[in-house]
Amino acid sequence: MPVELVETKLKSALPVHLVAKDSLEATRLTPSSVAWAKANGFSGEAGRALILPGENGAIAGALFGIGEGEGSLAVGALARTLPEGDWSLASTPTDPELGALGLILGGYVFTRYGKKPGKALRFALPSGADAARIRRIADGVFLTRDLVNTPTSDMGPDELEKAVRTLAATHKADVSVIKGDDLLKQNFPMIHAVGRASVGAPRLIDMTWGGKNAPKVTLVGKGVCFDTGGLDIKPSSGMLLMKKDMGGAANVLGLASMIMAAGLKVRLRVLIPAVENSIAGNAFRPGDILASRKGITVEIGNTDAEGRLVLADALALADDDEPQLLVDMATLTGAARVALGPDLPPFYTGDEALASKLAAASLAVEDPLWRMPLWRPYDAKLSSKIADINNVTTDGFAGSITAALFLKRFVEKTAGWAHFDIFAWNPADRPHGPAGGEAQGIRALERIISTRYG
Repeated sequence: MPVELVETKLKSALPVHLVAKDSLEATRLTPSSVAWAKANGFSGEAGRALILPGENGAIAGALFGIGEGEGSLAVGALARTLPEGDWSLASTPTDPELGALGLILGGYVFTRYGKKPGKALRFALPSGADAARIRRIADGVFLTRDLVNTPTSDMGPDELEKAVRTLAATHKADVSVIKGDDLLKQNFPMIHAVGRASVGAPRLIDMTWGGKNAPKVTLVGKGVCFDTGGLDIKPSSGMLLMKKDMGGAANVLGLASMIMAAGLKVRLRVLIPAVENSIAGNAFRPGDILASRKGITVEIGNTDAEGRLVLADALALADDDEPQLLVDMATLTGAARVALGPDLPPFYTGDEALASKLAAASLAVEDPLWRMPLWRPYDAKLSSKIADINNVTTDGFAGSITAALFLKRFVEKTAGWAHFDIFAWNPADRPHGPAGGEAQGIRALERIISTRYG
């Protein structure tokens, strides 16, 4: 990690003073530092850093604006704005642990293809922060970002399976894979249909970890490694970010990493339908009727609504096991982005207690989430004249809600189910993460799971 947290005192550390907007006079800064800040137009505006000069051209410290109540993660911007060296936070963020995590996350750089690592910074661990917890959370986020940022040329179904096996080996988890035509033999027809046109065979990856008698937590992640849209092909502009269409899989793997590293007392299962929605003579077609694992027949109204198809087969398998908690994550609909933008993922659940915990955890760890309704009257929009259900609606309204309702039909036995329609991408730099692949919702989920099963 470019930013290192040091648990011992750093004698040479320079102080970073956190300054709220228009509150310079309320700080313990020297009069000369206040004058320097005013001369440089610094008033504590959110996200701005200002270096304080010392004697003989040395650096005496820095100021960082927290605006009118920016969250603790906002200090992550320091990882990209401060000069290299040793630093400490002279002012404690509202949540010291989140502040320290923000520093680590803000220093992330994806270096696989030659980009230089970020600045070498060391920060004294703020009082009250748990270094081990911060590192395992950051490791999970970085795993997610790395997977999403990797292009499909190096992250197809084969490579995604290898990534799962690598994570499993680290934590002594078990992995089994159903691949190619074996999907038909073992009754996963929709995963097979979506992925059969690719040179990379479709597969269902199944990772398990933990005591067999422990409470069951199952994570299902959409692993569409690239989405052309199929025969309902996307325009070229719509394919530019489709390497991230396996962002659901990347996020559940990041969460699994956090859970296993913490040694939580759960029976963890991770299911990833890994496919590439490609175009070839054997691609599935608009108007096709697909069987599903659950026995529900699905008319294909649009081949570009493929994520819900592969998730449905995986969810049906997960539901048979009746876990205490079943979570699926997917970069599922553009409608979710239209409704809430890229930074605020919607989630859906019929479990009121779980919804309340997710909302509280989202605020506590600054991992934005927003509950959306499983509005039953919209269920009729998915009707088909010749099959049990269509994979899309005809009017285009409520796209994220109807996608969630589609998935809900494949979860009947598990009460504690939640669906997350994530973007898995930062369109622009944020304080705690650069533009590119992003973990969304998994820190909030980790808070819930660790609180209950820690």
